[in-house]
Amino acid sequence: MELSLTKELLHYLKSKTISDADRQRAALHVLDWLACCSLGGKSVAAQVYQAYIDDEPLHTDYKNHVVFGEACYWQDALLINGALGNVLEMDDIHRSSILHPGPVVIPAALVIAQKYNLPMRNFLNAVVLGYEITIRLGESIGRSHYQYFHNTATCAAMGASLAVAHLLTLSIDQSVHALGNVGSRTGGLWQMRNEKVLTKQWHNSEATRAGTMSAILAKKGLSGPEYILEGPQGIFNAFSTDAKANVFVKPSDTWRLYDCSFKPWPACRHAHPAIDAILTALAKRELAIADILSIEIHTYQDAQLFCDRATPETELQAKFSIQHAVAAILQWGEPQLSHYHENNLESLANIRSLVSVHVDQDIEANYPFHFGARCIVKLKSGEALTAQVTDTLGDPEKPLSIEQLKNKARMLMTAADIAPENINQIVSMNWSQETDLALLTSLIKKS
Repeated sequence: MELSLTKELLHYLKSKTISDADRQRAALHVLDWLACCSLGGKSVAAQVYQAYIDDEPLHTDYKNHVVFGEACYWQDALLINGALGNVLEMDDIHRSSILHPGPVVIPAALVIAQKYNLPMRNFLNAVVLGYEITIRLGESIGRSHYQYFHNTATCAAMGASLAVAHLLTLSIDQSVHALGNVGSRTGGLWQMRNEKVLTKQWHNSEATRAGTMSAILAKKGLSGPEYILEGPQGIFNAFSTDAKANVFVKPSDTWRLYDCSFKPWPACRHAHPAIDAILTALAKRELAIADILSIEIHTYQDAQLFCDRATPETELQAKFSIQHAVAAILQWGEPQLSHYHENNLESLANIRSLVSVHVDQDIEANYPFHFGARCIVKLKSGEALTAQVTDTLGDPEKPLSIEQLKNKARMLMTAADIAPENINQIVSMNWSQETDLALLTSLIKKS
C-alpha cells in the first residue's frame, strides 16, 4: 500500500537537523507566548479555567504550573495554559496557513517537558517540530476549510501531538497512531465569531489536551488511522474542497517556524494591514478628526469577513474590528492595550462610523501569502490621502527586531504585574540547550 502522507512527512522530518539557531528561534516564540499568557492570565477565560482547577481534588504531582500562577496537576496545567496564549490576540501567526501555532504547541510541549524533567534542548526541538506539522497541515488543507473551521484548533492539535511524541521518544509508527487519533477528533467551528462567547479559548485548550493525550496513549499502545489526511473519510475529504496533499510533504530548505509573524498590535491579525496602512497615511500629514469626511479600507476578503465590525460591544469584538482599530489610531495614535477596553468603545462610535471596509481583488489575489491593505482618507476639503501596504509589521518581510520582541514581552508582563526581577531574567535568558528548564519553570511560577 502507498506510504501515507503522515508517515512520509515523519520520515522526512527525521532526516532534518535542528540547529542551535533553530532552537533560538523557537525560544523567541516561547518568550512571545509566555508574555501573552502573562496578561491572558488576568482574563475572564482564565478565571473560568482557574475555577475549574480549584474544584478538582488534590494531587501529589505538582511539578507543573499555570503560567505565572499556582502549582497544579499536570493535566490541569495543560488545560489552562492552552487557553491563555490567544486571549490577547497578540500571539504569533503563520499567514499562508492562517493559524496560530504557539498557543497550542507550546503549552503541550512545556507541560510534558516539565512533567518528565526534560532538557531545554528537547523542549525547543519539540516546539520546532510542532510548528512544522501545524503549518504544513494549515497550508495543505485549503482556503475552503477556513470558511467554517478555526484552523488553529484543527491543525495545531496535530502540532501538539507531534511535539509530545518527540518528547516521549515515540517511534514513527507510534507517532502515526498519535497523529491519526488526534486528527480523527479535530475541528472547531467559527460560529463562535458570531456570538459574544469565550469559545476560542476552549478550542485552543482542547486542541492542546487532545494532542498531548493522543501521544501519551499511542506510547501505551492505542492505535490510530494512518491515512487520516488523504483517506476517503479523512480530513482532506471531510473538511475541505481545495486541499493540496502535496503541500503537506513538500520539502523545505528551512524549518517553517521562520515563516511565522510576530504581532505588534493587540488585535486580530486581519486588522493589522489596515492599522499599518492608516499609520502610514497619517505619517504623511497631521490631521484633525474634524477634517475627515470618510476613510475607506480596501483589503482581502477574510479581513472583511472577520473584521468588518462597525459596532463592537466587547473588548474581544473590538479586537476584530477594523473600524475600531482605525478609530482608536485617529483618537490616540499607535495601538495600545487600553484602546480596546470596553469603557473606550462607546466614545469612538462616531469615528468608527467614518470607516468602511471593502475587498480589493488585487490584494485578495496576493492573500494569504501577503496580508495587505490600502486606505483612502477623504478630507472635507476635497483632498485625499492614500497609503498601501503589501506586508504587515511583524511579517518575515517586515520583521520585528529581537529588541522589539523583548520590549513587547516586557510591556505585557509589566501590565500583568509580574515581578520586575522575573521579567528581566526571562527576557535576558540565554535559552541555550544547556539551560535547565527548571530555571524557566521557577521564573514563571506565581510571583
